[in-house]
Amino acid sequence: MQIGMVGLGRMGGNMAKRLTRGGHEMVVFDLDAARVAEFEQEGMKGATELEKFVDQLAKPRVAWLMVPAGDATEGMVNRLAAMFEPGDILIDGGNSYFKDDARRAAALREKGIHYVDVGTSGGVWGLERGYCLMVGADEAVFKHLEPIFKTLAPGQGDVAPSPGRSSEGKTAHLGYLHCGPSGAGHFVKMVHNGIEYGLMQAYGEGFDIMKNAVSKELPEALRYNLDLGEIAELWRRGSVVSSWLLDLTAIALAQEPGLESYTGFVQDSGEGRWTIQAAIEEAVPADVLTAALYVRFRSRQDHTFAEKMLSAMRKQFGGHVEQGAPAKGGKS
Repeated sequence: MQIGMVGLGRMGGNMAKRLTRGGHEMVVFDLDAARVAEFEQEGMKGATELEKFVDQLAKPRVAWLMVPAGDATEGMVNRLAAMFEPGDILIDGGNSYFKDDARRAAALREKGIHYVDVGTSGGVWGLERGYCLMVGADEAVFKHLEPIFKTLAPGQGDVAPSPGRSSEGKTAHLGYLHCGPSGAGHFVKMVHNGIEYGLMQAYGEGFDIMKNAVSKELPEALRYNLDLGEIAELWRRGSVVSSWLLDLTAIALAQEPGLESYTGFVQDSGEGRWTIQAAIEEAVPADVLTAALYVRFRSRQDHTFAEKMLSAMRKQFGGHVEQGAPAKGGKS
């Protein structure tokens, strides 16, 4: 099957390579001519001009976008929609907001163009491991594109379907799923990433507690100098907290036990915020996911105004002076 890939970054480039290895014909687009030339050497057709890219696509055209969410995606969807014809298909595999997907799908439907949103998880490891795909689309369009999803997904591998679950007529055990109409794929991916925030925070806090088990604030008999890398490696085997995130943690600790090259500044890609917003709209409590998102905000500041307020109140009611500051009255 022929597919056009827009954007040859770490995700888009590796997906194009995996699809080529799976026997699909790739047409790739990127503004970086050197990057396009690199993929042309692997047997793909390439273009640095969007018009040339579209001209090389056979009808009905299929273009998969892997560009940053927001204005970049919106602009590219609009540009391609102006060149596409009824029956053509646009796929957004980035991290777009699901409400934007629903809006775009409705607008393109009036032109006869199909819009598909695919929540894509797999990161830089996807080329070899495959990608977990959460798809929002009309049923017929999903079926038409299914060969692409099968190639990109990991397949069942050595992970057996859950006991008691029938796999007949289903695809989740293969690593891809038709979640529902336009927007549903990115909605599921949004919640996936919100959960990811919580899992990462739990691991981070747990390992921080173990790192500080040697603290001089503790009785000497209760201080433990723990090898965090070995504990991570241990928990990968037979533990109920084993996961791919733990695998990646073990790799990081093996490479750099003290993580000295990291500052602790943690970004968020947007899905965590959107997950909390969805929880508010649905009146669903999401204590852990909300706290995990706020910790990421906190990581980017030396001190927040809220902490200054706390310090000021402590001084006013109890005379508690910040470390290094001179005492000026107050009562305990």
